[in-house]
Amino acid sequence: MHHHGYLWTGPKQRFDEEGLRRPPHPEPPPAAAAGDGERLRLQERYREVVAEFPRSNLPPIETAHWLMKSRTSVLGTWEEPKEAAAWLGDRLAEYAPRFDSDAVRDTTHVSMLVNSAVERLGWGGDVSLGIYLERLSFLSLALVTCSPNRSVPELVCPRRLTSDGR
Repeated sequence: MHHHGYLWTGPKQRFDEEGLRRPPHPEPPPAAAAGDGERLRLQERYREVVAEFPRSNLPPIETAHWLMKSRTSVLGTWEEPKEAAAWLGDRLAEYAPRFDSDAVRDTTHVSMLVNSAVERLGWGGDVSLGIYLERLSFLSLALVTCSPNRSVPELVCPRRLTSDGR
């Protein structure tokens, strides 16, 4: 078992575009007959999602779905929960001056988040944090347990992906 780290920052409005944060449905839409504009649009949208979801660095709705993203999205990999949580703590400290809330910036609160991450990762869970930053920006941090992931064990580890992301 090991843990992968992910980070995204950007406009909160972009984060709220949930359709872009969902992976493609496992089954493609039914084939369109000639003149069926609605089904043709549905097929085109499906092809777009299949192509774009893995390449987009926008955080997925479900934390485990980070494993479906390109391996270039992985910012670190650790064997031990404490090492992964230390990375999380470092990122929180790095972004703390930009947090829009003093309560979230509090070192006791940050320490509590890191300790909680160690515990969750220790039993194979994932960690996902979302924090508002100044100027309507958003920070998303995730630690995803891999080999296998507890909530979606069939997902392939990014370490096994080829260089083209498949």
